[in-house]
Amino acid sequence: MPYWMKRFWTALIAVLTVGLYIPQLDADADNDVKEAPVNPYDESLFTDTDNAFAEVSDTSDLNEDETDFSAFAADEDIVQFFTERAKEETLTKLGPKISGKVEDHIAEEIFPTMEEAIHSIFDDWPSDDLTVLELREQKSSYTGEKIFHIVDSDKNEDVARFHVRRDLKPKEGYWFNFHYHTHDDNFSSHHEIGEIYWDKNTPPKWMS
Repeated sequence: MPYWMKRFWTALIAVLTVGLYIPQLDADADNDVKEAPVNPYDESLFTDTDNAFAEVSDTSDLNEDETDFSAFAADEDIVQFFTERAKEETLTKLGPKISGKVEDHIAEEIFPTMEEAIHSIFDDWPSDDLTVLELREQKSSYTGEKIFHIVDSDKNEDVARFHVRRDLKPKEGYWFNFHYHTHDDNFSSHHEIGEIYWDKNTPPKWMS
């Protein structure tokens, strides 16, 4: 075959086979990338903690307009403690003989108003420190009116006095009158809490 004919067929075959040959990829090269070991001492892998928290705002100080809910919860716990103590001391003052007969009426008609009165006294307290207030109970009197007093322990002065007295109403009989006095008017006014009817017969002594 002439030389020029060989070159012609060689060129023709090259043109016809363009794009049909796909070279084989080196699979091991990809594996080499994936399995490349990590140098644990490479400092570029560590986060700069100083810069990471640089934009975090400091919220440790509350604004003056924000509420300190922890203090609020603590105050609520104190008031709740006083109201529960007040109920206990009221029943102790009445004694088993009286409370055994009128306890349901006390719980429904006296305790809710008494609780409101205690909340009002605490709300009006001029100081933010409620821990100075104490509840001092009546321990021995069988005839006096005192149930308990709320006292400013720093000054040893009464803030409020909660009392109960026996009222004999003509043609009706005996009633228990619950009321309290406050230091605002030097304990002169009676703030009514409520009344509970007893009987026409004389009630037992307190705490009996």
